[in-house]
Amino acid sequence: MIKEIKYILFVVIIFAFIFFTIKHYYSDANIKNSFRSLESHSFKIAEQSEKIKTLKNNTDNIIEYVDKNQNPKEEKFHFWKLIYNNES
Repeated sequence: MIKEIKYILFVVIIFAFIFFTIKHYYSDANIKNSFRSLESHSFKIAEQSEKIKTLKNNTDNIIEYVDKNQNPKEEKFHFWKLIYNNES
C-alpha cells in the first residue's frame, strides 16, 4: 500500500513539474522577455557590425596551376613498391 502511494506521489510530482514548466515557458511575461532579449541582441550585433573594419583583398593570383605533363620522365610510384623498398 505504501509503495503505491509513493509511486502515485512520484507521478504527480513529475506531472506537476512538467505542467508548471510548460506554463511558465508559454506565459506572456516570458515571451515578452524572450523577444526583448532577441531584439537587444539583434541591435547589439548591428551596432558592432558597423564598427568592424574590412580588410583589403590581397589574395589575387596566388594559386599557380601546375600542368602534370611538364615532366613526362618522372617515375610513377606505387604504394606497395614504396613499402617493399623500405623493408629491405
